[in-house]
Amino acid sequence: MDDQLQNYKSAIEAILFVSEKPVVLDQLKDVFPELKPSQIHDVIKQLQEEYVNREAGMVIVEIAGGFQMLSNSHVAAYIREFYKTKTKEKLSKPALESLAIIAYKQPVGRAEVEVIRGVNSDGTIAHLLNKGLIKITGRKEVPGRPFLYGTTKEFLEYFGLKSLEDLPKIEEFTQLGVDMPKAEVMQTDETATAPEAESEPAVEQMQEQTASQESSGQSRVSLRGAEGDAAI
Repeated sequence: MDDQLQNYKSAIEAILFVSEKPVVLDQLKDVFPELKPSQIHDVIKQLQEEYVNREAGMVIVEIAGGFQMLSNSHVAAYIREFYKTKTKEKLSKPALESLAIIAYKQPVGRAEVEVIRGVNSDGTIAHLLNKGLIKITGRKEVPGRPFLYGTTKEFLEYFGLKSLEDLPKIEEFTQLGVDMPKAEVMQTDETATAPEAESEPAVEQMQEQTASQESSGQSRVSLRGAEGDAAI
């Protein structure tokens, strides 16, 4: 193997290892200006294949427009035992329902979420904001100008998605035990009739926080896939 190629591969592998966030090609272009983006991409793909072929404990995945090194899901049980993570906080069903509605209908207001779910969603939306999985994207041009919400980059990172185009079909949420409305309800632009507050100061003051892998405290440790869900 060409020594220079091996040097590049080792360097990129090290960068992916130390980075707590997905690394995008533009970042690597600044580190390796002599390489074309396609060449950098090829090196990463080679690394990915090597990890898969030897069934390594780590994997390199494409997430949120970049690449990140994570622990392989098949060793999650051992990692959890190592960190003595016996219990973990999960997103509740109401939170998953609200998050799914926002992901598929964004930008969307709280009243629309409540119309689809049929219950008050103040608490779940506040929780999702606090976890950094959604953000305020603007205001709806109706009386009271309620907030509109959308998902964040942290949402993509947390669920291991390259983009919103990789979202599963709405029907697949039933596999998670989430009682989602029928697909046609989610896909129609239904007028909200639930009362909307004129202001939401508590929500407005919330800071967006990164929520990935709180249970282990290690941003490079992935427990995805161990029990069919992600810890939060």
